[in-house]
Amino acid sequence: METLDPARTDAYLRRLGVARPPRATAGSLRELHLGHLRAVPFENLSIHLGEDLVLTRDAVFDKIVTAGRGGICYELNAGFAALLGALGHRVELLQARVYGKDGALGVPYDHLALRVDGRWLADVGFGDHTAYPLDLDEPGEQKDPAGAFLVRPAPDGDLEVLHDGAPVYRLETRPRALADFLTGAWWHCTSPESGFTKGPVCSRLTADGGRITLRDHTLIATSADGDRTEEELATDEEVRAAYRAEFGIVLDRLPVPLHPRP
Repeated sequence: METLDPARTDAYLRRLGVARPPRATAGSLRELHLGHLRAVPFENLSIHLGEDLVLTRDAVFDKIVTAGRGGICYELNAGFAALLGALGHRVELLQARVYGKDGALGVPYDHLALRVDGRWLADVGFGDHTAYPLDLDEPGEQKDPAGAFLVRPAPDGDLEVLHDGAPVYRLETRPRALADFLTGAWWHCTSPESGFTKGPVCSRLTADGGRITLRDHTLIATSADGDRTEEELATDEEVRAAYRAEFGIVLDRLPVPLHPRP
């Protein structure tokens, strides 16, 4: 994965609101991971705005930093990888298949996650997931603000990631190139079977450990304790105002669901 030059590295750090760390450490990785989740939303708006999803270092940087947007896993974790590499971390792209509600695994290259410095599983592109990287060398349960996580061996040398006892995704350990994820990204951006094409969603972690999510016309606020409130936004202007206020995203038109939910 190509890294960023110093000017773009500084711009990315400003986007996260995180100071440049003096060296690459596990502690600085934790701070960057949390900062990314708070500042850069998980959002699939491009799918519903008719925008192309381009998986290159420059395109991802321009979307996340220059345009102040977010993205889906391929974009968010690719951008984070480029930043981490520029700051001295060793980063590998890993492919994963996500478990559906029916317990079945998704398509190959369903998800992109990162192995950092040979030890840490970093993932800023899975929506409601860990606040901090997981330790791949830890065989036991790992506590995180988002819950209890476990990384355990799976068949064929893969790893299984569990959240509060439920399997989340199955991770391959062989490093991949960013271009390897193009087919999975295309499927998620076009297929009626992909949850991403059902309607727009935009979500980020809040400073108090909660989460703010805009799904279609519904604004959902979840506290760190799990309390949840929902507000139905009546007009298009209210929806655009919520995108601006909660995510810093300015839209001149609203996304239209590609394959609307029944």
